[in-house]
Amino acid sequence: MHKKVVMKYAPIALLGLLTVLGACGADSGNDAAPDETVPVEDSSLSGELNVVGSTTVQPVAEVLAEAFEALEPDVIVFVQGGGSSVGVRSAVDGTADIGMASREIKLSELQENPELRIHTIARDGIAIVTEIGVTVDNLSKEQIKGIFAGEITNWNEAGGENLVITVVAREEGSGTRAAFEELVMDDALITGNAILQPSNGAVRTSISVIPGAIGFLSFGYLDDQTKPLAVDGVLPTEEFAASGSYTIVRPLNMVTNGNPEGIAAAFLEFIKSEDGQAIVASEGYLPVN
Repeated sequence: MHKKVVMKYAPIALLGLLTVLGACGADSGNDAAPDETVPVEDSSLSGELNVVGSTTVQPVAEVLAEAFEALEPDVIVFVQGGGSSVGVRSAVDGTADIGMASREIKLSELQENPELRIHTIARDGIAIVTEIGVTVDNLSKEQIKGIFAGEITNWNEAGGENLVITVVAREEGSGTRAAFEELVMDDALITGNAILQPSNGAVRTSISVIPGAIGFLSFGYLDDQTKPLAVDGVLPTEEFAASGSYTIVRPLNMVTNGNPEGIAAAFLEFIKSEDGQAIVASEGYLPVN
C-alpha cells in the first residue's frame, strides 16, 4: 500500500500544476465506455483516493501517485494490488475509486456494468523470458504456444539442449495472463503442469532459479535475472513495441464507475498530462500521447 511522497518527480509535477488541474482527460478510444472526466474547478484538493487492481499497473501507479501527492499535499493516494479482475470489480462495487487492469476490458464486463469508464494510461509489452542458462534465443509464436500448452516439453524440440522445460505462468484473474492468452494462445489452454504465481515479481523469481524455466513478464519487470527471447526474430524492446514490430503488446487501463470527479478526475488528468506520461515512459512503459 502506498502512502509516502517521493520528491524526485516533484519538479516535473510542479511545472505542470496549472495545466494538469485545468485539463480534461483524453478519450480512451473505446466507444462502448467513453472516458469523460469532469473538470476540477477547485485547485485545492484534500482527501483520500483508493486505487486497486493489476500488479502490473501498481508500480507505475505508485510513482504517479507520489508525484501527484507532491502537487496536492492534502491528498493521500493508496495503491494496492490484487489483479485486474479485482480492479474492475472494486471500481464497480465502489470499494475502490479507481480500478487498475493490465488488459482489455471484457465485453461482458461492459455489458454487465454500462457505467464503467475506461482510461488507458499506457501500453505495455509482454516479454517471453527464460532462465539465463537456456541456450535458445528466439522462438516463433507457434513454438511459444506449443510450449505453454504443454505440447513442447524439452528445449531440444526448439533448437536447444536436452533440458526439460518448466512453464511458469500467472494465476487466473491476472491481466498479464489474460493478455498473453489473447495475444499468443488463441484457443489453446496453458498447461496444467505450469507453476502459477500471483505477480510478475514472483514469476521472475521462479524463472531465475529453475533450470530450463520459461514464462512471460511485463516489460516493466525485465532485468538481468532472466533472459528475454526474440519472438519471430524481434526482440522485446520499447522501440520495437512502439513501432509495431513486436506484437505482444497490451493496454494498461484504469477504470471508474461512471465519469470520474474530484480527486479521481484530477489524478487521471495528471496521468494523461505531458508530465504524467513522462513518468510512464521513465518507468519502462509506452506513453499513450
